[in-house]
Amino acid sequence: MPKSIRNYFGTDGIRGRVGQSPITPDFVMKLGWAAGRVLARGTAGRPKVLIGKDTRVSGYMFESALEAGLSAAGVDIHLLGPMPTPGIAYLTRTFHAQAGIVISASHNGFEDNGIKFFSAVGHKLADDVECEIEAELDKPFETAASRALGKAHRVTDAAGRYIEFCKSTLGSGLDLKGLKIVVDCAHGATYHVAPAVLEELGAKVIAMGNKPDGFNINHEVGATAPEALCRAVVAEGADVGIALDGDGDRLIMVDAAGDVLDGDELTFIIARHRQKLGRLRGAVVGTQMSNLGLELALQTLGLELKRAKVGDRHIMEMLTYNGWTVGGESSGHIICLDLTTTGDGIVSALQVLESMLAAEQPLAVLKRGMSKFPQTLVNVQISSRQDVLKLPMVKQALHDAEQRLGARGRILLRPSGTEPVIRVMAEGQDAKLVDEVVQALAAAVKRAVGENSQPCAA
Repeated sequence: MPKSIRNYFGTDGIRGRVGQSPITPDFVMKLGWAAGRVLARGTAGRPKVLIGKDTRVSGYMFESALEAGLSAAGVDIHLLGPMPTPGIAYLTRTFHAQAGIVISASHNGFEDNGIKFFSAVGHKLADDVECEIEAELDKPFETAASRALGKAHRVTDAAGRYIEFCKSTLGSGLDLKGLKIVVDCAHGATYHVAPAVLEELGAKVIAMGNKPDGFNINHEVGATAPEALCRAVVAEGADVGIALDGDGDRLIMVDAAGDVLDGDELTFIIARHRQKLGRLRGAVVGTQMSNLGLELALQTLGLELKRAKVGDRHIMEMLTYNGWTVGGESSGHIICLDLTTTGDGIVSALQVLESMLAAEQPLAVLKRGMSKFPQTLVNVQISSRQDVLKLPMVKQALHDAEQRLGARGRILLRPSGTEPVIRVMAEGQDAKLVDEVVQALAAAVKRAVGENSQPCAA
């Protein structure tokens, strides 16, 4: 039986600092070998795996390492080059591959990298499959016989295939003619895809963050740093701005006045539009971090917000299990399950633009249906994973914080699945009180875990 506790996989694959365990070439080669052995089980004929990456410089190294490991396991490899994460999920399905592998650290800086997997149907791997891969990692490395080694192939039309798919998700008969759009590609994997999708649909496009050099991914651009986009939208007199992250699965948008709309607001706009079209099934899925304002706004439409654990994989699991169609995170991971199998920044942006076209209203008007509650999030650095909720000092501080906020507020305390931090979040009607509560709770957590570093605003 495979082990049930995962030592390497987090909420979104395996991620860390390049050169530090486990993000090293030797580990990644063995990871490719272990994954190839697991994913090839029960496969008729030669197993096939796709590999894509974002634009960070270490992607070349890890692409080669994965290729070597998979080949040693007897798996054929199809190399996609720089491709958005959702594009790799899409192509995994269309190529009828056993899996797709993404080399990316998403919204992190170039010093980090990571590996995540998609199954044959474009979903993130189930926990039990990840456990099987980890079990294989514990075994000695064995190379297949020369006749059985996998071959590598370069896919030259990967971007074009994905561009056509994205265009097909805009409502039938619609185009973007007359819209002026600034798109920020975060110097990441969408740099050659997102502008092309929007231009081919008829928009006038101003592209930024579209000159990756291996080191500038997510640096002061993209969904995690939309300030430059806000300025560009106003300066260009654009109708809307689109900010994607380094691997293209997150979306943040900017209205014509330069105001930012986060994933909660965009999820609301998409859900409301689909409800009008009769294309929304069941509840809308958010997470524990979703703003209370989203929940209340959906209630005014007769819709329910269901909260999953943080992470788009948990949103996906809840949507799939219940047969629902729309979910999203405030960070910008938005899933339209009738169109995609994972969060897709470009496709989600097209759904928002479709809503604008159908309503004949600008983004600033569409967002008026939702009022966000003040929310503060602080990260407390830790050196190792700890269950802080069991620490007496933290228990008392959490109780005190909940008492101060009262019934019209929420507090969330959780370890990050992708970074060595404890996330401390609170929201309520009084912004000053919310900030005071979070700072006090974050300070208590810091003292309890015995860290020397100061809490840093997310």
